[in-house]
Amino acid sequence: MSRVHDALRRVESPTISGQAPAESSAARPVTQSGSSLDLLGLLAKIETIPFTPSPDASLLDASRPSESPAEEFRSLRTRLNHLQSLQPIHSIVVTSASPAEGKSFSVTNLALAQSQLEGNMTLLADFDFRRPVVHTLFQVPRGPGITDYLQGKVALEQIIKRVEGTNLCIMPAGEAVLNPLELLNLPEVKNLLDRLPTIFNWVLLDTPPLLFAADANLLSTLCHGLVLVVRIGTTTIDSVTRAMGSLCQNNILGILVNGAHKGELYSKYTYYHSYYYNKPD
Repeated sequence: MSRVHDALRRVESPTISGQAPAESSAARPVTQSGSSLDLLGLLAKIETIPFTPSPDASLLDASRPSESPAEEFRSLRTRLNHLQSLQPIHSIVVTSASPAEGKSFSVTNLALAQSQLEGNMTLLADFDFRRPVVHTLFQVPRGPGITDYLQGKVALEQIIKRVEGTNLCIMPAGEAVLNPLELLNLPEVKNLLDRLPTIFNWVLLDTPPLLFAADANLLSTLCHGLVLVVRIGTTTIDSVTRAMGSLCQNNILGILVNGAHKGELYSKYTYYHSYYYNKPD
């Protein structure tokens, strides 16, 4: 259980003087190769798509920032951006111990929250080649996508889509493959995951559950950190312990708790927000 406790301590690290860290996109200095120039060149080539999420996707809506789920993801965003100001963290695997614990919901909304900061270019990449859902959430074709790029069928700019009016780009999974893990062992995967953080400030990967496949374990060794999603009433301590024990390296940034009842977490926030916007003159 020590790894669980270590992860929880990282999430709950106290801030100076008890104040929340300031929001920041943690922009990095531009090197001679020019990460900002790479970004501008890439954005000029990629397709822009409208933001038309699936009606049942439960994605954050920038036009309704006062919704309590949005506030929770902004809080998570603040914690991660604070960590990024302390150490070079730009690529994160988001996974769970078992299926149906909310990892895709969590990583997609985190990506949307990050992209709401000015200049904070964020990439959401669907590396769950077994059961991809990012393309469904945004109602775009599954391919061309990552698997097509890794097999040399398309160029990088052909698999990245920018969501109109946002700092968010998405990479769908691509065509189905028979052996996802073998594809992930190709050197092209490491090259891709080394390159993307030089272009985007945040690269967030949706991956299969740790106890379902070895994909997330492998990808976590190629990224700067991992966030584990657990679901209240579903995830057991045993499954969390086994999932974290299966990792090749301990780069866990924290645990994201999903599935809390709305009234348990948001009643005070709703009261505060309602008072602020409806207070008497």
